[in-house]
Amino acid sequence: MISQLNIAQLSKTKQYLLVIVVISTVIITGLVFRENAGHRIVAFVLLLTISLMALFLDIRPMILAAVLSALLWDYLFIPPRFEFSVGTTEDRLLLITYFIVALLHAVLTFKIREAQKEISKREEKANSVKYYNTLLNSLSHELRTPITTIIGASDNILSNNSKLSDNNRHELLQEISSAAIRLNHQVENLLSMSRLESGVFKIKKDWCDVRELIYRTLQRFETSLKDHPASIFVPENFPLFKLDYGLMEQILSNLMNNVVQHTPADTSFVITADCVDGKLILSVADTGKGFPEAEMEKVFEKFYRIKGSRPGGTGLGLSIVRGFVEAQGGTIALRNLPLSGAEFTMTFPTEISYLSGLKNE
Repeated sequence: MISQLNIAQLSKTKQYLLVIVVISTVIITGLVFRENAGHRIVAFVLLLTISLMALFLDIRPMILAAVLSALLWDYLFIPPRFEFSVGTTEDRLLLITYFIVALLHAVLTFKIREAQKEISKREEKANSVKYYNTLLNSLSHELRTPITTIIGASDNILSNNSKLSDNNRHELLQEISSAAIRLNHQVENLLSMSRLESGVFKIKKDWCDVRELIYRTLQRFETSLKDHPASIFVPENFPLFKLDYGLMEQILSNLMNNVVQHTPADTSFVITADCVDGKLILSVADTGKGFPEAEMEKVFEKFYRIKGSRPGGTGLGLSIVRGFVEAQGGTIALRNLPLSGAEFTMTFPTEISYLSGLKNE
């Protein structure tokens, strides 16, 4: 509620004006109903109003609210009216009690809010340290492994080039290529997460051939996907969609990498594209073990890794997928398939274009 109203972000001057307007409104309302309500009911309403304002305003405007409400209540409601003197001992005690309670409530509420802010800052700092440690631990493995592979394979080629057969040389070069792709994937994810969190990147939409997008992304994983056969289903005469090609390529890359990293060898997967009600429906389904039902809602969280999953990965891939899908106005859903495996389904509301009137052919 506080974040929605953003009252605490008002300048001090505006907070003082707000206090005057609110207290004056309550006083005027009390004067209208004075005959029926009585001055004690007005005091109760004023105290309730101060209690609510104390949830949002700073301490000094709240002190003004306590003083102003007490003076106006005394002058306009406590007999004798239109005087600052108080007629009976009971009313004097009531006035003093009202002022003390209003002032203490404003001060204590402000102190509680400040304490809550301090706790929130500490929690954010603790979470930042936790995320930093998680990322550092993940990167220490994810970056060191491909770098070690590249250095080792390169050293073998340089040191034993004349002794290596063409087949051995090809295998070493293939190791270097696979490690470089893996290293590049991790760097891309780090840069993507940085862009998402900073909010500075701009969506650059252009006409996108979905079939070309899928096959081009598959080519990047040609070596990694040798044990994960892929099937592609895109209708004939499929229209062009206005999307950010770079973001779409990374979305598919991360979903494919998720299959490679977290499903057994020989697990197949299917990429399907369809156009429904002018929206692109893109899904990636595999025949693996699927996701634990209790963790389905958490898989898109940053740094989250499924319990018992194999080593490797930083836990950023699916978080980036969701971020890039939503950045283009789309949605993503995950479900386990009836027999085996899981399916990610993405829906993109976007412009479409059929080339040469192919829609009706």
